[in-house]
Formats: sequence, C-alpha cells, structure tokens
Amino acid sequence: MNKKYIGKINILCLLCITSLLFSGCVNQHPEDQGNSKTKTEIVNIDTMLEITDPEEKAAVEAARAKVAAMNKEPRIIATSPATADICDKLGLNLVGVCKSSVSDIPKRYKKVKKIGTAMSPDMEIVASLSPDWILGPSSLQEDLQPKYEEINTEWAFLNLKSVQGMYRSIQELGVIFGKEDKAQKLVDQFSRFYKSYQNKNKERKSPKVLILMGLPGSYVIAMPNSYVGSLVELAGGENVYSDNSQEFLTVNTEDMKKKEPDVILRAAHALPDQVIKMFQKDFETNDVWKHFDAVKNKRVHDLTYDRFGMSATFNYPEALEELQPLLYPENES
Repeated sequence: MNKKYIGKINILCLLCITSLLFSGCVNQHPEDQGNSKTKTEIVNIDTMLEITDPEEKAAVEAARAKVAAMNKEPRIIATSPATADICDKLGLNLVGVCKSSVSDIPKRYKKVKKIGTAMSPDMEIVASLSPDWILGPSSLQEDLQPKYEEINTEWAFLNLKSVQGMYRSIQELGVIFGKEDKAQKLVDQFSRFYKSYQNKNKERKSPKVLILMGLPGSYVIAMPNSYVGSLVELAGGENVYSDNSQEFLTVNTEDMKKKEPDVILRAAHALPDQVIKMFQKDFETNDVWKHFDAVKNKRVHDLTYDRFGMSATFNYPEALEELQPLLYPENES
C-alpha cells in the first residue's frame, strides 16, 4: 500500500513470503534438507489466498467506500491486456483500454477508447477521459505512478507477478467495485483447479530449474518473484536462484554452471522470434553451455511466448500443462 497517498491503493499482496505460501515445492525446513528440495508438498489453498495485512485491508475498504459514495458507475481505465482481462471477468465497464499487438483485448472493449500501450500510455488521452480509477500491473508502478499523480484520479497497481497474486487482486477489486460474487466465482474456479493440480506432482522429486528471460541481445535470470518463476514453482520445480527478492537478476554463465540445473527454460520478454534465435546462437557459440548437464541431457526448452509473459493471466493452466513434460519427462508417455 502507498502510505503517502492513502487514497491510492497499491494492491501488492505481500510477495515476501511467496516461496512459502505459493511454491509447489514448499520447503518449510531448509536447514534439514540442504540446498535441494526432494518432494512437492500440499499447500493450503485458503492460506495461499488469504489477505492478512491490516493496512492493506483498510486501504481496500477505504477504496470501496469511495466508490460507493460516488453513486454512479466509476469511469475505469485498464492499462494492460492482463488487467483488461480481469476487468472483463469481473464485468467491469471501461472508458479506456490499452492497445496491444501481441495480446488480445476482450471483445467487450472493442469500441472502447485506446489509450496507448501498457508501458507507455498516452497521458493526454488518459486525462481527457476523466477516469475515476486507473488499473494496471504493479511491475509498471515506478514508471507510471508519477504520471497518474498529475491528474485527478485514483489508481490501483495489481500484483500480477504470480497466479495467487492475481487472484488476491481479483478479490480486492471485487470488494472495491461491488463485484464480490463474480470475484468469488473466479477464486473458486482456481481453488478447484489447484486442489486437483497439486496432487499431480506431490510425490515427485523437484527438478532444479534455471530460467532465462531474454530480450534481443541480452538475457537475465528469472527469479521466483517473476511470473515465469512462480509458474515453475507452482509446477513443483526448484529455481536454482531462489535466495533473492528481485524479479530478475544478472548473472554470468560461470555462476549458473555452479548451480548445475537439471532443466534450462528460456522465455522471451518481447520479440520472441528474435529471442529464440539469440538463445540458439548463444548456446551454439558460447563454449560454457556445452558443459551444463541440462545441455548434455537435452533438457533445454523454449517456452511459448503467450503463456509465459510478464504478467499472470487466465491461461496459467495451459502454461502448467506445457511445463509438465519439461520438468517430469520420465512420467510422460
């Protein structure tokens, strides 16, 4: 929550304990198991989605009261495709929505005014729409909040760094905009899915995974606090770089080799075709890669761009289905 701007709610949902509450391979006692997790364990779904921070609850309630006091439908802008999808699922009308060349915007917003891309909304258009609320992903808060402060509006930055973060944000938006019933139906759908899914790998050894997130010409390590990293942990994988609160980390290949991952996953931040070619060239020309066990064992995989992006989306079941044979090839026919 943003304490300085008490009227502005920042839905961040306490990522600091993600590895304990959300990981498919929860390690409650690392001192007993060394650096390796052995089997996945059952995680309580209610604990995973519970919002316990009293300040966060108070901010949500204050926002709900503001919306209720308007006595009219709030004018809402969604600045990213993932945020627009959530608004669509909750049945919220929008006065402005982002445009995207790589993601589909819900059909109900086809005729809604386009305000530019998620990373660079046109603030003149945004201001002209006189929004009561602007909704967007927390990953862009640092860049966009100063711009929102220049116009008379409320805003909420949603935690879309993980699936459970997305559903916590959905619960909070449901409270704020009077869509609790729709929000609860979405949460119930996730609960049913997760209770079934977590049994799939509960007795399997957790593979050690290195996740590379690429842009043309460079790449970084995706940590558990990134969306791709959270999916791998939900699937039962152990991120070899898990001792850092950042989303991404720059590390040299020699340090990666010391981690000796069982699997190397390669994802794209943008321009996936170019990124795949970049990865292929680097793995062919950089001599250090051939010494990785994952390379020797042909366990290097490129992830589908539209399933493994920067923000959590409702296609996470398809993403987990894609991960299954990559992390557990011995269990696939």
